[in-house]
Amino acid sequence: MTELAAAPPTAPTTGSEKAAAVATEFFDRYRRQDVEGMTDLCTDNADFSYIPFEVWAKQRVFRGDGKVRTVGKVIWSGLINSFPNLGNVVHHVDANDNGDVAVACDITGTQQIAWAFIRPAGGSIVAPHLFLLHVNPDGLIDSIRAYWDNAQVCRDLGHLEVD
Repeated sequence: MTELAAAPPTAPTTGSEKAAAVATEFFDRYRRQDVEGMTDLCTDNADFSYIPFEVWAKQRVFRGDGKVRTVGKVIWSGLINSFPNLGNVVHHVDANDNGDVAVACDITGTQQIAWAFIRPAGGSIVAPHLFLLHVNPDGLIDSIRAYWDNAQVCRDLGHLEVD
């Protein structure tokens, strides 16, 4: 019997391939719920913006804007805590030689404990997301922006607000 050895993976060579590889690794770490590993792929001062994210309290509003190592880590850790089976399914990664990366994915999970002001009702999400990342020449993410239909996520979790 002849055994064929698998060819070793080739390293990305173009700027777009390198940026896409960093983004793919980021979502692999996200799927493993490795928040520290996710932030390790980012610059120390990486920008973070989860556009639809808002939590209203009596005297302040917490928005998903800031830096990866502060706001991003808090949001990711909170999501993982509330959705212990939080995961993602990446459908498409598109990158260019300038380090811009678009990732279409679904964020998935079943809520087990309160998330923001949403009480746990055992609801599950399969929330389509668009992530826009920028990977710098050193191979680190320096900007993360994400978009999704937050109203649908709230409906899926049984959280309906009336002002």
